[in-house]
Amino acid sequence: MSIQSTDQIADLITRIRNAVIVGKNEILVPASKLKAGLMKVLAKNGYIVSCEVVAGEPREMLHIVINEPGTNARISEITKVSKPGRRVYSSADELPTIKSGRGIVIVSTSKGLMTGREAKKNRLGGEILVKVW
Repeated sequence: MSIQSTDQIADLITRIRNAVIVGKNEILVPASKLKAGLMKVLAKNGYIVSCEVVAGEPREMLHIVINEPGTNARISEITKVSKPGRRVYSSADELPTIKSGRGIVIVSTSKGLMTGREAKKNRLGGEILVKVW
């Protein structure tokens, strides 16, 4: 069995979505810099509680705490916007707002991963990776 996924962000989002649906409050996923950066943005904006890298064999894992035990998840829906077959890019002026500002988009810019609001403030466009609310 291979632990390599063709689209690592889609795999991560699916694992989070499935965990929220069945009521799990934490998950373990294979680690990468991109996934860790994505989780850092979600934690900073309050959608997950925490994310830390755990040493393991054959590779490092990300331990993601989605919500505290006994509480509801803060993620109502999480979807991937840019896909391997269809990349979605946007300039700073055209970045979308999600659910009238209650949700966020995560954008991969030349200055790293950030929310759509931060990208607009810094006048940066980029690839829209994920939308969350």
